[in-house]
Amino acid sequence: MKSIKYFIQFLIILILFLIFKILGLNLASYISGKIVSLLGPLFRSKNLIKSNILKAFPKLTQSEVEKISKKMWNNYGRILAEYIYIKDFRISNLKNNIDINGQEILDKIKQNNEPVIFVSGHFNNFELMAMQIEKSGINVAAVYRPLNNKFLNFIMERIRKRYICKNQIKKGISGTKKLLSFFKENTSIALMIDQRVSEGIKSNFFQHKAFTTTIPAQFVKKFKCKVVPIYIERIKNVNFRLTIHKPLEFSNDSSIETITQDLNLLLEKMILKNPDQWIWSHNRWK
Repeated sequence: MKSIKYFIQFLIILILFLIFKILGLNLASYISGKIVSLLGPLFRSKNLIKSNILKAFPKLTQSEVEKISKKMWNNYGRILAEYIYIKDFRISNLKNNIDINGQEILDKIKQNNEPVIFVSGHFNNFELMAMQIEKSGINVAAVYRPLNNKFLNFIMERIRKRYICKNQIKKGISGTKKLLSFFKENTSIALMIDQRVSEGIKSNFFQHKAFTTTIPAQFVKKFKCKVVPIYIERIKNVNFRLTIHKPLEFSNDSSIETITQDLNLLLEKMILKNPDQWIWSHNRWK
């Protein structure tokens, strides 16, 4: 029964992708944003999203919470339509749509030829971050969580490997082993640190305990490597600003817990910059 449901979802997305391709990037992104703004709340718990937002912003009014939620769904929809145009972003047809702050940092990482850990979260069109890192000539492997829908996941994996980052590693214990292998071969790692993980530790996130990945901290302790925060925001419509922050270095006596907490605090600052551009529908504090 679940396979039938997933196949129907696959067909719907496939039809939408075909329509989006005909409409062109700007119109497709706009329309998809409007559609998902209306339909998104029907598939994800409003109470969960509201609860998540209030954990970070306890003083917000009901209308302010709803405003953030609506804009989040709009961004979600835009990202969906923009997947079909990832190739155009990759081959520079849309290079003027991405303003990059800190390109010199990426250039230096490439020049030094020393692997680093890139960290970020699910901000707006987050796929463009790993794409830009690889386009800068840096060997990088990106961690991803496979979609539950195996039919859609096949398409997404193909898009990611061909146009975003060729080295795609599935989230999980086996994926962590692959990360170690890549890193030892001088390949940098890019991963999202904002999702709940069962193999992590409980760390403060907006003053609430949340299971958080310790992979960046483990690599810092083992290899004494640098951590490079990266952030993307939608400036207007289909125009983005990508910010590469200066590499972070931690002292030898920094613990796994301390490093993980510091990175959570960094993630909080990114979310606070554009609350409606982070995906609040994750069950982050379960």
